[in-house]
Amino acid sequence: MLYTISTIGFAGKTAEEFFRLLSAASVKKLIDVRENRVGQLSGFAKYPDLPFFLEKLGPIEYAYEPLLAPSPPIRKAYRQSRDWAAYEESFLQLMKERGIPENLDTTRFEGNVALLCSEPGPEQCHRRLVAELLARHWQALGHTVSILHLVSDGLASTSKVKNRRRKND
Repeated sequence: MLYTISTIGFAGKTAEEFFRLLSAASVKKLIDVRENRVGQLSGFAKYPDLPFFLEKLGPIEYAYEPLLAPSPPIRKAYRQSRDWAAYEESFLQLMKERGIPENLDTTRFEGNVALLCSEPGPEQCHRRLVAELLARHWQALGHTVSILHLVSDGLASTSKVKNRRRKND
């Protein structure tokens, strides 16, 4: 099976740029991996407006997957410390505790999907960690996986997935 996982954040993008990036990447389904999808600061990317826009402008299917969101304590600790390495370790441990990716319904990720969060870029965003976690899992099962990060300059950057071992593995 071929998986294409794109990632996109809405912050720092106009609605026009956001939807253009999704369209240019031929995204068929947007999977919202935010814990809070109704936040006032989300603008055009808040629920229930986003599924409406995706259908009218895409059409792109919308799905919500809160199991792929960081917990409030992890986010709070990061806001206080700004320690990305600690955030990453805590988030990956949370994914392990939730049984991710083994317990995910992989049919929801078939084809060309995009993971949505707020951060403008993927470097320090959990959506990149989720994409890499899924890619490593599916590659280990013999699938072909590519990751594209849809960024503001209109170019999609490709993420190299490392087969690194996590602590506690």
